[in-house]
Amino acid sequence: MPAQPLVAIPLSYWLAFIGAVTVLLVLDLTVFHRHAKAPTVRQSALWTAVWCGLALAFNVGIYFIYYQVTGGNSAVAKDSALDFLFGYVVEWTLSMDNVFMFAVIFVYFAVPNKYQYRVLFWGILAAVIMRLIFIVVGTELIERANWILVLFGLFLVYTGIKLLAKGEEEEDPTNNWFVRLCRRALPIASGDHGDRFFVRQAGKLLITPLFLVLLVVNFFDVVFALDSVPAIFGITKDAFIVFTSNICAILGLRALYFLLAGVMDMFRYLNVGLSAILIFIGLKMIVKTTEELQHEAWWPAPGQEWLHWPLPDWASFLIVIGLLGAAILASVLHGPEKKEHVEQKA
Repeated sequence: MPAQPLVAIPLSYWLAFIGAVTVLLVLDLTVFHRHAKAPTVRQSALWTAVWCGLALAFNVGIYFIYYQVTGGNSAVAKDSALDFLFGYVVEWTLSMDNVFMFAVIFVYFAVPNKYQYRVLFWGILAAVIMRLIFIVVGTELIERANWILVLFGLFLVYTGIKLLAKGEEEEDPTNNWFVRLCRRALPIASGDHGDRFFVRQAGKLLITPLFLVLLVVNFFDVVFALDSVPAIFGITKDAFIVFTSNICAILGLRALYFLLAGVMDMFRYLNVGLSAILIFIGLKMIVKTTEELQHEAWWPAPGQEWLHWPLPDWASFLIVIGLLGAAILASVLHGPEKKEHVEQKA
């Protein structure tokens, strides 16, 4: 069957969502976490529950938004709400890779726990802006050339296979070309300057080692976005759902990081689960896009379907949940792996 037309969400809903996210981030920095200190595991668990609760509440809101915009079409509203939930779970799952990389970065650069929250706050803010840009560009590309989703799908399959082949090998962020470039090109202050990002020494404005860590966090978020943004386009091409589910998952990253910081080594098979999810969504994207392309006039035999994705969205959603659950269960049953980290200062 040809693809259903996308629902045009009014600009007011976009602005309302972005405004709500801005208010939450401002309250988070100026009220709830204005002092430089590492949250406890209990506080992190509470905040993780809060962010998940807000995302699920917005998931309900998605139903009513699409119900209203479509003039009372409950079927579209239900499908849109399911797409949001599917996208949120996938983005939240893939963001686990970000959490592990945050831990590696903070260890290698010897960032004290009490300053990590500040770095992650500004990193999340930058991620929101970068994801918006990625999604707007991706949506425009898809509208102009739907077949580009096949390339996105192939990229996800390739990434999943590469992640599986990588295994449990840990990346050293200090050997990254971006870090080397920053150290050569940017004036970096020496010494410890607390939670400050900029200082003046000898009359010159310099960046602190903590700001270098922020740049590294943002760089790796861009790298991970190359996987996560195409992945959610494999679920839906609705830009509003793509953006909101992506941002809702990102907002809970900081709390999730501090919740899992002490038990990272328990999830030794998480990479296997993530690679399987990427490959599954990539294949889904390739097949479903090809199924749509078969109805284009330029297709060699338009209207003759020789490729069809057999699973409804709810079944695909359950498969993703099952893959993630199996990876976590295998990790718990097998036990944690002991790793040694070598600390390096910026």
